[in-house]
Amino acid sequence: MSVRTWVSIITLIFLGLVIYFGRHEIITAWKLLGEVNLLVLSLIIPAQIVVYFIAGEMMFVYLRDKKSIDHISIFEQARMALEMNFVNHTLPSAGVSGITYMTWRLSKFGISAGRATLAQLVRYVASFAAFTVLLILALVAITIDGDINRWMILLSSITIFIILASTALGIFLVSSPARSRKFSNWLVSVINKLIYKVTKKKELLSIDRVIKFFRDMHSDYVELRNEKKILLKPFLWGIAFTIGDVMLYMIVFWALGTSINPAPLLMAYGIAILAGFIVVTPGGAGVFEAIMVSFLLVAGVNPGVTLAGILLTRVLVLLGTIGFGYIFYQHALVKYGKSRNSA
Repeated sequence: MSVRTWVSIITLIFLGLVIYFGRHEIITAWKLLGEVNLLVLSLIIPAQIVVYFIAGEMMFVYLRDKKSIDHISIFEQARMALEMNFVNHTLPSAGVSGITYMTWRLSKFGISAGRATLAQLVRYVASFAAFTVLLILALVAITIDGDINRWMILLSSITIFIILASTALGIFLVSSPARSRKFSNWLVSVINKLIYKVTKKKELLSIDRVIKFFRDMHSDYVELRNEKKILLKPFLWGIAFTIGDVMLYMIVFWALGTSINPAPLLMAYGIAILAGFIVVTPGGAGVFEAIMVSFLLVAGVNPGVTLAGILLTRVLVLLGTIGFGYIFYQHALVKYGKSRNSA
């Protein structure tokens, strides 16, 4: 079988795992449909499409400023954003699968791997910066609100600290080639030792590849540092993306006849997103919902409404991700995976 066929099969397997891990939530959500305002709930469909489009804009606006995608139609850019979202939600790789996929997709339009990778680095930097700003504003809002549980303020502060500390550590490492090399040696040594204990295979992770990765990251960092203004537009799109993503939950709560404070909802969303980078289940199924529900319960939201709102939103987002992204994704594999070189 061709590489294209294997990729399709593997994707279907992971897609099946996503549905399997979320089967209980899907059943619960189906039962909840009889209790919601379907007219209000239908707003989540156009809202989700807009959010996915914005996710792509964080990356495409950089390529547009670099005059790299003038030959790519807005429709093609929009469908690539849907494909990227599908890959990121289906494959449990903390976003790495999406980076690899988009680098491959953009290469079909003559965009180099380096430029494509840097564009995605811009997207992640912009989204984390925007997310951090909104989290700080939400923390201020819930701190002023005297009815909010102090534990929630503590958890929110820890979340912001982790994001800022991780960002500072990443900058510290990639800003110096010497530090990057030293960290690469340490990382490869630790990972290979762990892998050897499990599989008895030596040097599964290549030091040369890891060093090259951090060398490329250093080059990207230098380029971005010299062009700080170029991050402004992606940052603004990042603000819009985060607000839009949280709005999906608010729409469902409105459909359930409940208004919810967006500040604790944003904090719950942020903590769940961080957990999603750690858990290995596709799309963070199970853990994401549990964290958001627990956090909102601490915030004083009605338990029944909280569970219904989070589960229903997650299932609708899952179905939307599959429905909007898989067809375009599979079409791209068929269209660009025909030749041996493309595979």
